[in-house]
Amino acid sequence: MATVRSHTRINRPAEDVWNVVSDAGNIAAWFPAIKTSSASESARNCELADGTRLTEDIVSNDPELRRFQYRITGGVPAEDHLGTVDVLADGGESMVVYTTEVRPDAIADTLGPVIEEGLQGLKQYCESR
Repeated sequence: MATVRSHTRINRPAEDVWNVVSDAGNIAAWFPAIKTSSASESARNCELADGTRLTEDIVSNDPELRRFQYRITGGVPAEDHLGTVDVLADGGESMVVYTTEVRPDAIADTLGPVIEEGLQGLKQYCESR
């Protein structure tokens, strides 16, 4: 299983950033590749800019750890996937670490740049609020 990890520092308190990340249905507001999104307690549905529809299971939405985890279960040819977004306090700022584990390994080459773009979108969204 391949692992892709990206991180960024956001000039906002961790709790503010966590409030954005943990609102699963609102990911389209900050993740550029996602056109629309909706969520329930246990699942999220996203439509990408190219029309691809993703279905995801929400694995964990933990406010104490400030950790959000999800599995893509439909829309991409992944045999296995786990995405993890950790929001860490760093003084008055935040460090956000986005890790994706995926099989087959070749998908990681596609997901890496998309995740990096998503982190930059999160940074811009949070810092402009």
